[in-house]
Amino acid sequence: MPEETAIQRYGAYFEVIQPYNLEDLRALVTADVHFVDPFNDVHGADAMIAVFGDMFETTIAPRFSILHSAAGGGRGYLRWRFEFTPRKFGKGGAWAIDGVSEVGFDDTGRVSEHIDHWDAGMQFYARLPMLGWAIRRVRQRLKT
Repeated sequence: MPEETAIQRYGAYFEVIQPYNLEDLRALVTADVHFVDPFNDVHGADAMIAVFGDMFETTIAPRFSILHSAAGGGRGYLRWRFEFTPRKFGKGGAWAIDGVSEVGFDDTGRVSEHIDHWDAGMQFYARLPMLGWAIRRVRQRLKT
């Protein structure tokens, strides 16, 4: 399967991901897939599914929008926006995180590696009570 088709199919899955279709991820990834984001570094389809299962437990109405995709040379890239309301810190309303997923494919077009790149400092930690104040203060002092 060409990488362009594989990355589009993978991105389409994330736009419709829900608790009831988490197991569908197994058809898109290898059994030993490596998944990395700012909070997780796990190996295996079971562990990756657990990460997304936890997402549904800790957020309200999580939703991915794929903004752009590109692929070639055995790799693919998804530029995305993740919108949600955190259950613990949701008094401030909905949040949005922008990022890019770097995806590696095996010979059959299944995802063997998924690495998320996004600014956890400013897009997540800076929004937390107390910690956010400290991060914003440090950032202000580092500005030129």
